[in-house]
Amino acid sequence: TPGRTLFPYTTLFRSIKSLIGLQPITALREIDGKVEEISASLITPNDVIVVRPGEKVAVDGDVIDGSSYVDESMLSGEAMPVQKEKGNKVYAGTINKDGSFRFVAKKVGSDTVLSHIISLVREAQNSKPPVQELVNKIASVFVPVIIFIAVISFIVWLIFDPTGGFIHGILAFVTVLIIACPCALGLATPTAIMVGIGSGAQKGILIKNAEILETAKNIDAVVLDKTGTITEGKPSVIRMEWFDNNPLFKKILFSLESRSTHPLSEAVKSEVKIEELLQIENFQNVPGLGITGEFDGRKFFIGNSDFALKNGVQSHSLIFDKGSEVIFGTDGRILAYFEVADKVKKSSKEAIRILRKRGINVYMLTGDSQKAASQIAAEVEIDEFKSRMLPSDKTEFIKSLQQNGRIVAMVGDGINDSAALAQANVSIAMGSGSDIAINVADVTIVSSDLRKVNDAIRISKLTVKTIRQNLFWAFIYNLIGVPIAAGVLYPFFGLLLSPMIAGAAMAFSSVSVVANSLRIKYLSTKKL
Repeated sequence: TPGRTLFPYTTLFRSIKSLIGLQPITALREIDGKVEEISASLITPNDVIVVRPGEKVAVDGDVIDGSSYVDESMLSGEAMPVQKEKGNKVYAGTINKDGSFRFVAKKVGSDTVLSHIISLVREAQNSKPPVQELVNKIASVFVPVIIFIAVISFIVWLIFDPTGGFIHGILAFVTVLIIACPCALGLATPTAIMVGIGSGAQKGILIKNAEILETAKNIDAVVLDKTGTITEGKPSVIRMEWFDNNPLFKKILFSLESRSTHPLSEAVKSEVKIEELLQIENFQNVPGLGITGEFDGRKFFIGNSDFALKNGVQSHSLIFDKGSEVIFGTDGRILAYFEVADKVKKSSKEAIRILRKRGINVYMLTGDSQKAASQIAAEVEIDEFKSRMLPSDKTEFIKSLQQNGRIVAMVGDGINDSAALAQANVSIAMGSGSDIAINVADVTIVSSDLRKVNDAIRISKLTVKTIRQNLFWAFIYNLIGVPIAAGVLYPFFGLLLSPMIAGAAMAFSSVSVVANSLRIKYLSTKKL
C-alpha cells in the first residue's frame, strides 16, 4: 500500500536529504567593489564571494581576505570550528561563525566536495551486495512455490471438506497469497544497506558500494601509510633554539629559505615569520645537503650536520632524535638549529589501539627513512613497519598478506598509494589526500581521522548482521504464517485466518524489518 511504501522511503533517504539541505540557496558576489545577492547556482569559477557571520559557504574556494572560524562538522564530523584565513580552503555547505571573509570560487555546481559526497551516497545506496543476489534468486523461486501452496490448499479443502470446502478453500487460497507477500524479503537487504551507508555518510565515512560492507566485516589486517595518514602530512618545527638573537640573522635565515623549494624550508619559514626579504647574493643550492648565500659580504649556510661540517663547524653536541635537522650558521659557528618532523595526528594512537583491541593486525608502510619510520612507529605503538617502500613495494606487501589468507584494508592518501589501494580487499582513502587515491578507494574518510576506520568496520559488521537478522525473521515469519494461513490449525482449534488479519501480519513483517534496520544508526553511535 502507498502508506507502507512511503515510511521506509522517507526514513532511509533522510541522510541524502540532509546533505542536500546543506547547500545554500543564495550567496553574495562581489564585482568591482559592489556586493550583490545572487542564486548560488549562478556562481562561476573565479567569482569573488563574500561570507558574513552565520552564513553558509556557497561553493568550494580559497580565502583571499579576512579571517573567521568555520564549522566544518558536516565534512569532518569534528565539532570544533576551524580557523580560516588568507590561503586556506573553504567548502560548500560549511557554516561561518563570527568573522567574515572573501574567497575566490574554485569548484562550483557538481564539482564541489558536498556535491561529490551526495553523488557517492546515492550511488552506494543504489548498489547491491552479493547477499542481495541470493535474495533475488530465492524470491524468484519463492513466488511460484507460494502460488503452488495456495492452489494445493484450495484443492485439499475441496477434497476433505465436502460441505464448506469451496468457501474455506477460496479463503485459504487468498490468505496464503496475502500473508506470503515477499515484501519483508525484498526490504531486508536494501533497508539495512541504506541505513548503514547513510549512517556512515553522517559520520564523514563515504562508502562507495554495498559490496564493500560484506568484505569490510572480515578485515583482519590494516596497512597504514605514514605520511598524511598517521601523521599530519606536512613537516613542522618541533624544536628550535637560537644561539644569537640578532634580529638581522632571522631576516637572513628567512630570506635564504625563501629562495629554497625544499619542504623543510617551508616549515622553518612558517616558524620564523619575517615579512622583510633581504637581498641575498651568490645563492647556491647543494642537493641533499643544504643552501648557502651571502649578505653584506658574509657567507651563511642552512643545512644538515654534514653540511655544517663542510662549512667550517668543527663539531656540535646537537641531538636530533625525532626529526630532520636544519642548522643555520656563519663563519664556522652555529647561529640556530631547528628540528623538523611530521607530527602524528592526535587521533592516530587511539585509532591504532582500538584496531588492535579488535584483534586486527596493524602495519605501517612508508617511503621515509628507517629513522623516521621507527620514531613514528614507536610513538603510535606499531610493532610491524617497513621503510623506504616504493609504490610497487607496498603493493607486493599487501599481496603477500593476501596470499597468507588475510583480508587486508589499505589506508592511504597519496598518489603513490593508489596501486596499493587498488590491490587491497578494502581500500580506504583519507579525504585530505589526492583525487586519484580517493577515486580508487572503496571508502573515503572525509575528516582524515584514523578513528573513522574503526567506525567503518563497525558499520559494516552491524549492517551485515542486520541483513541476516532481517532475512532470518522474514523466513521464520513465512515458515509459520503460510501453514496457518493454509488452515493446518483448523482441524485442531477451528482457527482459519481471515485475509484482513493476514494483510495486517504481512504489513507488520515489513515494518519490523525496517525498524530493525534503523537500529544500525543507534548502535553505530555507541562506543566500542
